[in-house]
Amino acid sequence: MSELMIEASEVSRRFGKTDVLKSVDLAIQRGMVVGLLGTNGCGKSTLIKCLLGLLRVSGGTARLLCEDPWDLSAAAKARLGYVPQEVKLYPWMTVAQVISYTAAFYPHWDFALTEHLVQQWDLPRDRRIGPLSPGQMQKLGLILALGHRPELLILDEPVASLDPVARREFLKSLLEVIQDEKHTVLFSTHITSDLERVASHVAILKQGQVELFEDLDTVKDRIKRLRISASEALPQSFAVEGALRTEVEDRVALVAAANVSEQMVSDLRSRWQAEVTVEDLNLEEIFLELHR
Repeated sequence: MSELMIEASEVSRRFGKTDVLKSVDLAIQRGMVVGLLGTNGCGKSTLIKCLLGLLRVSGGTARLLCEDPWDLSAAAKARLGYVPQEVKLYPWMTVAQVISYTAAFYPHWDFALTEHLVQQWDLPRDRRIGPLSPGQMQKLGLILALGHRPELLILDEPVASLDPVARREFLKSLLEVIQDEKHTVLFSTHITSDLERVASHVAILKQGQVELFEDLDTVKDRIKRLRISASEALPQSFAVEGALRTEVEDRVALVAAANVSEQMVSDLRSRWQAEVTVEDLNLEEIFLELHR
């Protein structure tokens, strides 16, 4: 059995009378690259902070690297990398100084990797951190998280302040780090095209609960859009099993369905004497269909 790097069992978290997380279950194994998706306010950052031990859970249990996140050992922390939404560092230090300072905490720091990333991402080594732009701060945060080649990397909207070129460079570097399939990543972002490039699995958080957690290829194989053109007008009661959305106008129906199969398509053609076209959906379209 693969090692569980992250485990949440019936995790809940409330702030006052507001339940942000409601009985969240999630199990991430070694080697998975999991994209965490959800609308604003659905609880993504709260879940990540609970998993990291930055917030106490209100109910249920969380495990990180087989330990209680609230009381992580130094050995577990040495295996972990984290980039928050907003990177905060000592403003009086230079870029080079903060890298050296951070490296001192890790016995196996990869100076060659961090130097390569500093040059590739065009960070000014001798400039103080205080005046850096948000994009430069985010690049630096990523370098500090990757420098010790962590076994588990947790990213909370890590590319929000990066331009498209910088995002592409970061994803390329991330792919280089995780290519041995021994590294595990939990990657929260709104940019679904980025997730499609790197993720092996996708977890969708909706109203404080994990609505879907699956292999990304499996999700894309089973959730499709059907265009149905029948020989006669379709009834307004027209329905397809597993439909996420159905629009009917005269002889034509547009259906997004969760479990499309060849048998389903064959049955629709036969029953309604219809032409049925199956359309693939990208991750953004799937996300939108699940949230309609």
